[in-house]
Amino acid sequence: MPYITVGTENSAPIDLYYEDHGSGRPVVLIHGFPLSTTAWEKQVPVLLRAGYRSVVYDRRGFGRSSQPGVGYDYDTFAEDLNTIMTELDLRDAVLVGHSMGTGEVTRYLARYGSDRVSRAVLISTIPPFLLKTADNPDGLDKSVFDGFMQAAADDRYAYQTSFLNDFFNYDQTKGKQVSEEAYRANWNLAVSASAIGTVACIATWQTDFRADVPRIDVPVLIIHGDADRVLPYPKTAPRLHQQLPGSRLVTLKGAPHAIPWTHAKDVNKAIMEFIGTPTPVAAR
Repeated sequence: MPYITVGTENSAPIDLYYEDHGSGRPVVLIHGFPLSTTAWEKQVPVLLRAGYRSVVYDRRGFGRSSQPGVGYDYDTFAEDLNTIMTELDLRDAVLVGHSMGTGEVTRYLARYGSDRVSRAVLISTIPPFLLKTADNPDGLDKSVFDGFMQAAADDRYAYQTSFLNDFFNYDQTKGKQVSEEAYRANWNLAVSASAIGTVACIATWQTDFRADVPRIDVPVLIIHGDADRVLPYPKTAPRLHQQLPGSRLVTLKGAPHAIPWTHAKDVNKAIMEFIGTPTPVAAR
């Protein structure tokens, strides 16, 4: 399996698992919490058939990547993405992030610029800023994040059940957009993640991206479900759209947080209309 080393912790390398398929213009897909590259299985085949190169990787602490005790912050996540971009020498790339992955895309473009990037897609977005503060009165109280972190620290197996219920709006999508088997597979993946990384990543949801957003200088597509129970729509996508003049916002009515899975056709259609569809190649 292919890995890229992004650092060390004491005597051990920190390796990120990645997959690099196809040829043509690269599309880099960055998964959300608490999943892995497998979260994109309804997008990757579509991109390959359309003639794109698909690059996916597991965030540190998740999937098949190393599970260090350090580096769970957006400066480090963006640095990890930059290592992927430079090691694979990706150019004219489209960056696609879901949930936590939207933070990587935003911080990467703010810190490293767009020399290697032509477009960005932000799905179920965290930016611009979720935490309620004196200058962000519409955010969420810090007690909400503290409660999530305490629940994950006390019993992350139970926490992931609660989280995935909201991730999928499972009371509404069970047996329809989400099978019991798919839910169980995602739970197994979630609890296989780093215990340290799981709690630490929840803290990153409070990251302030307001200074990063104005530095984004590529066309941006924002896709968000207006029934998102994880990252509430009114506090996220419309605000980001307003702060990114020229961005495109696609709102999926009644859709949950996990739209790359539950509303894959809608998400794929929006992405393809945004990035264009080259001449199809033979199915792989």
